[in-house]
Amino acid sequence: MQTRILSTSEYDVALASEIIAGGGLVAFPTETVYGLGANALNEEAVKKIYLAKGRPSDNPLIVHIAKKEDIYELVEEVTPKAKALIDAFFPAPLTVILKKSKLIGNVVSGGLDTVAVRMPKNEIARRLIEKSGCPIAAPSANTSGLPSPTRAKYVVDDMMGKIDAIIDGGDCEFGVESTVITLATDVPTLLRPGAVTKEMLEEVIGEVYVAPAVLEGMAENEEAASPGMKYKHYSPKTRVVMVQGTKEQYENFVNSKTDCGALCFDGDDVKIPKITYGKESDELEQARELFDALRELDGFKVKKVYARAPGKDGVSMAVYNRLIRACGFDIIDLTKPFTVGITGQTGAGKGYVCEKLRQYGFEVIDCDKIARQVTRKGESVLNVLAENFGKDILVNGELDRKLLAKRAFATREKTDLLNSILHQIIREKCISLAKGICVLDAPQLFEANMQGDCYKVIGVVANEDTRIKRIVARDNITVEQARQRMAAQYSQEYFLDNCDFVIYNNGESLDTQIENILEVIL
Repeated sequence: MQTRILSTSEYDVALASEIIAGGGLVAFPTETVYGLGANALNEEAVKKIYLAKGRPSDNPLIVHIAKKEDIYELVEEVTPKAKALIDAFFPAPLTVILKKSKLIGNVVSGGLDTVAVRMPKNEIARRLIEKSGCPIAAPSANTSGLPSPTRAKYVVDDMMGKIDAIIDGGDCEFGVESTVITLATDVPTLLRPGAVTKEMLEEVIGEVYVAPAVLEGMAENEEAASPGMKYKHYSPKTRVVMVQGTKEQYENFVNSKTDCGALCFDGDDVKIPKITYGKESDELEQARELFDALRELDGFKVKKVYARAPGKDGVSMAVYNRLIRACGFDIIDLTKPFTVGITGQTGAGKGYVCEKLRQYGFEVIDCDKIARQVTRKGESVLNVLAENFGKDILVNGELDRKLLAKRAFATREKTDLLNSILHQIIREKCISLAKGICVLDAPQLFEANMQGDCYKVIGVVANEDTRIKRIVARDNITVEQARQRMAAQYSQEYFLDNCDFVIYNNGESLDTQIENILEVIL
């Protein structure tokens, strides 16, 4: 197919409108990003959009209108709150979702009983719609999954030879797609943030709920009620990982890396190859620059790019929403005291894993060592332990650790009592020691409720016979005593269900398992 490059002249817009009316595809500018348009009432034409983009058919499209009153024939009812938003904002980068009328087919709506409608602010877009004589269905004019195009040159890169025409209308004003709010639910729900913010919407209609999928991944089997809700979206070919943290934390982290790039803010002191996406203080600039920056990343020729995370309110929520999807929800959270928490069953072999992580440059904080420090002679907690487990656990002021262990591990209730006395003290000490890329070696991580202090949790497990042999040899105790200690811990199933990663240590090589996990984490 030959793709024509058109200007914004009256003649070229009229030509483009004829293509739309005839069932063809035209890419056109809006104030958000470039759209790939077809007659929304022509199901065969709309199917061509999915084909050109390589877009999943269950991903609904937005229907664009030229005048406010055009929405009435496309929906069952314009509810009072919908009318309030239309009156307050249209034309604007705002999409409202309502129950669809019989005019709207299943292809446009992605098989849903609702339709998404917006009136673009861009005059070229409205002229095209009006001259076409029909509403125009239009997702972003890019190959599905890649960053949305904010300049005509990116549309040319993705769509040349796949569509009939491209109207070159210059750079887009906002740079991220429209805000999407559904009014087909009991409480108005924000499905995709944009330049019209949650706060702006609430000034007009009151409470607006933010769908969990805005800042997180979609739940399993959840339907995409809006464009942009799919798990991975807006992504360059280069792998991007988001880094959550302060300016200083981000700079220290990326400057310790090699063979990678950075996506950061203007003024960030970054030594590795970098591309910026605006000032930290200017959320509108971040929105305008983000998709261009993501496109430019592929020129780095590196395996990985670390992106500094934006904020999560106002327009920044829209930037965060797009960037987290570009990263495929890969996040390194430097705001957590510990990069990795290591836990698992007693006798499973956590020590080897921790030693390997030391070799990778991690600082390892050993909870068992901390526990010994806080229970040294003279520490006030010893009196509390003696009151609960017997005064004879203290010999000349020193803790008889074997006797304490024998009594504390006798029942789950006694183990829980010991934990309640020691865990908060140990936690505070560990956090005070945490600096940089840090591992918490915590056999009782979950019992101490410290999983929330860790970016990721790795569990180490092994079969029962292997663990018994290791415990007996390590602690010089009987098999029965070993079984007693094992029974006082969580089951293997608990670790499988609650850890981000699990390492199996039944005699097989651990190095490959560890390396694979670190590749995901870092």
